[in-house]
Amino acid sequence: MTRPAQTASRLRARSLTTGYDDRAVVRDLDIDVPTGSFTVIIGPNGCGKSTLLRSLARLIKPFEGAVLLDGVDVASVRSRELATQIGLLPQSSIAPEGITVIDLVTRGRHPHQGVLRRWSRQDEEAVRAALERTRLTELSTRVVDELSGGQRQRVWIAMALAQDTPLLLLDEPTTYLDISHQIDVLDLCSALQREGRTLVAVLHDLNQAARYATHLVAMKEGRIVAQGEPRAVVTETLVEEVFGVRARIIPDPETGTPLIVPAAPALA
Repeated sequence: MTRPAQTASRLRARSLTTGYDDRAVVRDLDIDVPTGSFTVIIGPNGCGKSTLLRSLARLIKPFEGAVLLDGVDVASVRSRELATQIGLLPQSSIAPEGITVIDLVTRGRHPHQGVLRRWSRQDEEAVRAALERTRLTELSTRVVDELSGGQRQRVWIAMALAQDTPLLLLDEPTTYLDISHQIDVLDLCSALQREGRTLVAVLHDLNQAARYATHLVAMKEGRIVAQGEPRAVVTETLVEEVFGVRARIIPDPETGTPLIVPAAPALA
């Protein structure tokens, strides 16, 4: 399938400074998320990756600047309306005790409900499709707490898919998963992007980021130091500057995308 063209940004931040309590983590940051992209944010621990993602989702209030959706400050958008546009998979998700897979996925439809709008065939189809896409149909009656880590992560992704938003934000979606489930999650993200959704994810694995991202954002100390197509962003100089690691960059033999090979330690 041909990748959709990336167009002007619906989601952007301007002069964004934000953090926790009185401590700024992200400082005077501008970012444009290309519509139709799979944007991946990389950087060392504590550089502000998750803080930026949470700010884009309006979970953190800016100290200064603003996050804009279609040119409108998200602070002025009603919560239910925003939830029909931006879906979020947080870093740590805890399911209510005893809830089944289908009941949790169904909660993704709540933003589309209202006083005058009840459960509909459209809602039913959205939940069915989300379960299918995440290969959870046969597990739909199982209790979420009884599932493996990889299966639980797919349930949360299914809930976000049922929400049926054009923008999907994922905070470290592969953390704690084995390599097989990591690939499953990232393959699904890539497929969603090819079908027209805009995704923004925080990832720690540089090689996975370089392989799957269509747009890469590198952060250090609360600021963006480089962004663009992975082949342009991932260089030996950047890896050493941002992560303090000397490495060679070679073409991935499977995809041709940048592959980071850390330098071997000097032998005594």
